[in-house]
Amino acid sequence: MNTSPPHLVTLIFLTAFSTVSVNMFLPSLGNIATTFETSYGTVSWAISGFLIVTAIIQIVVGPWSDRIGRRPVLIISLMIFTLASLGCTLAQNIETFLICRMLQGSIISGSVLSLAIVRDTRSERKAVSLIGYIGMAMAIGPILGPMFGGILDTTFGWRSVFVLFTFMGLILLFLCWIDLGETKKGTVQIEKEHLGFLIILLREPLFWAFTLCRSFTVGAFYIFLTGTAIMAQSAFSFSTDQLGLYLGTITMGYMCGSFVAGKLGARLNTIKLMITGRILALGALVIGLVFWEAGLATPHLYFASAALVGLGNGLTVPTSNVGAMSVRSDLVGTSAGLTGAMVVTLGAVFTLLTGYSVTELTSPKIVLLMMLGTVSFSFAFGLWVSRLHRYHDQKIQLSNTP
Repeated sequence: MNTSPPHLVTLIFLTAFSTVSVNMFLPSLGNIATTFETSYGTVSWAISGFLIVTAIIQIVVGPWSDRIGRRPVLIISLMIFTLASLGCTLAQNIETFLICRMLQGSIISGSVLSLAIVRDTRSERKAVSLIGYIGMAMAIGPILGPMFGGILDTTFGWRSVFVLFTFMGLILLFLCWIDLGETKKGTVQIEKEHLGFLIILLREPLFWAFTLCRSFTVGAFYIFLTGTAIMAQSAFSFSTDQLGLYLGTITMGYMCGSFVAGKLGARLNTIKLMITGRILALGALVIGLVFWEAGLATPHLYFASAALVGLGNGLTVPTSNVGAMSVRSDLVGTSAGLTGAMVVTLGAVFTLLTGYSVTELTSPKIVLLMMLGTVSFSFAFGLWVSRLHRYHDQKIQLSNTP
């Protein structure tokens, strides 16, 4: 059996397309509703339902990849995604379209198992570096996806987006078939069923610390996007295209942070790099709020603070990812899937809370304060990680002592 690790380009494509598949079709929602003669609310299930399904799938594919291997789970997932994309293309009613759209959620396996494969084949520090570079691809997807999807819809109609999904599914399937060897080492030494894998991880305080640090880190991103989209046009007198441009500041910051993590991750202590990202994000928000209280508030100050939060996130997300997957070396896939599911779930909660808390008349300072709250929690969980990690290392050393 081929056990050679895949090339970096394969992992980047898998991760990037997992992200692109979420939002490339967003400009087409109105046209899809018109085609199927249904409401926008009904069609919006193609987004919310898709996210719910991806959370469930991450919980499923992680443990299965630990049990039977990364390669078969990923191949099956890509087959389902490709067939579901074809189903969306050919759908003649909204029910069929939404069912196939939910099945497209299997593409999230590409993102989850790419992380597991990196951890399978790299040391902890080298994994941080590689995941940092992969994170840059994840950041590019949300920026370019809707833009390209809008061009396809305008030129060829909304079904062309799903035609592209179908062909990309085939390309990824072929790429994984020839390039992706099995990277999982040995067999899981746990005689438990799927649920048992999850329970074992959930009993590990260090896993919780890493996962909550990452979840609250990403929570600031969701708060910024949701809150800014609601109040910025009124607060800053932005046009729609200006708002779209400025919303990308936190993502650009994240790309820069991921690049730095890629450069430094192999040389610096993982925990220190993770906490450095939290300190940077905290400092950016505190300074921004101080300037705001001093009467020096400007749109540029607001978005500069967000960009620096993104930079800090780019340092913290790869390190907390690798840390969570390193808690149990025999449950790397389970860890990647469960962590991803928690991030998506808490992201939905933060989005909902922000949507109810922020109005068009809300001051930008309130959004910064909400971001500061989540970043403060992520920093606290980062400190918890540091404390638990020392204890965890001592326990590993004792267990390895004859």
